[in-house]
Amino acid sequence: MKEFHPDKFQDNEEEKLAAEEKSKELINAYHFLVSVAPETIQNALPEYTATVSTSQILHFSYEKQVLQLNFVDGSSYEYFGVPKTLYIKLCNSDVPARFCRRHVYYEFVYRKVSKAMEA
Repeated sequence: MKEFHPDKFQDNEEEKLAAEEKSKELINAYHFLVSVAPETIQNALPEYTATVSTSQILHFSYEKQVLQLNFVDGSSYEYFGVPKTLYIKLCNSDVPARFCRRHVYYEFVYRKVSKAMEA
């Protein structure tokens, strides 16, 4: 981060803008790693368990082995490394929530991507 800090490039606007972009990438990568860290997952486990146990799946999408589940309570989670074949089975499932309980919720690295709506 020190190498790409924008303050190091005050005399060159182009390099400063490039450094700002690189800094943003590094910060986003850090936030991603924190969001999937075991400590973060453990701290959020009661909320996660409540969501996947009681809230129905509103919508789901899939891109580049990332499955995103959006729940009725407003929560959204991303699951990483999901094979396309599993996603196809989910699409063909009569009861997506039951399928996810058996094959997704505790089988893949996940992170919360949006907060539940306030009541």
